[in-house]
Amino acid sequence: MRRVTDSPLASFLLPDGYARPSLAAVLQERTVVVEAGRYVVRARQERRERRSRPYTGRSAARAVEPVILVPGFTAGDGSLRLMARTLRERGYRTYRSQIRANVGCTLNAAAQLESRLEAIALRRGTRVQVVGHSLGGMIARGIAVRRPDLVSGIVTLGSPMLAPAAHHVALSWGVETLVRLSRAGVPGLMAEECVAGVCARQSFDECRAPLSPDVTFTAVYSRRDGVVDWRACIDPTAVAVEVGSSHLGMAFDPAVIDHVSAALRRGADGVGVRGLQIA
Repeated sequence: MRRVTDSPLASFLLPDGYARPSLAAVLQERTVVVEAGRYVVRARQERRERRSRPYTGRSAARAVEPVILVPGFTAGDGSLRLMARTLRERGYRTYRSQIRANVGCTLNAAAQLESRLEAIALRRGTRVQVVGHSLGGMIARGIAVRRPDLVSGIVTLGSPMLAPAAHHVALSWGVETLVRLSRAGVPGLMAEECVAGVCARQSFDECRAPLSPDVTFTAVYSRRDGVVDWRACIDPTAVAVEVGSSHLGMAFDPAVIDHVSAALRRGADGVGVRGLQIA
């Protein structure tokens, strides 16, 4: 079941046709510094533009559907703070997932997020759109399969849904460490069942199950991704959007945020052409 020589994850999580990025591929992630700089420049430009407008025209029209942002593996809500700030400035009502560090059982994280979605949907009286980075996107897709009554649309960022184990060996080391610590009795971490057992199988199957027709789906990916195999991020049922950022930079690259904003608008309008490719 497991390729123990190269990954602690079950072999079914790395189907034929996908591969883990090479050791050298992670060097592509160094552009995260450039992408952070682009965010700073864009933020300053937009701030100046808002200040130049009349006071009554400074605030963007408020979007109806709320948006929740879900962090990737080992990350917390703070990793998507810059994206959330920009989306709020554009009129979106954003919410945190309340995940402090995405290092636990994926099904437990999904259950926690589902409860969070129920509370937001009840409070706002409408379904919620979900933006998930990497592992966060896979969790979002699984919830959208189970609870289309709560989720109106999802946007995934560098999420290898078709092959969750098609990631850099450094992530495998991280997963192996979490499993060892869990085995030693440390609570709240990924256990062996989460990466190679029934729990892993359920999460994987949900990532490939069909979505309700009224749930929009946009999958953002980058051929420059140094962390996961970009091919595993292109779900054939999604609107595929190619960007030029690093994996880590997807959390705040201005170009990616623009695509996320456009996807949320499509979701609010109920527009989602499955299988469409956007460069």
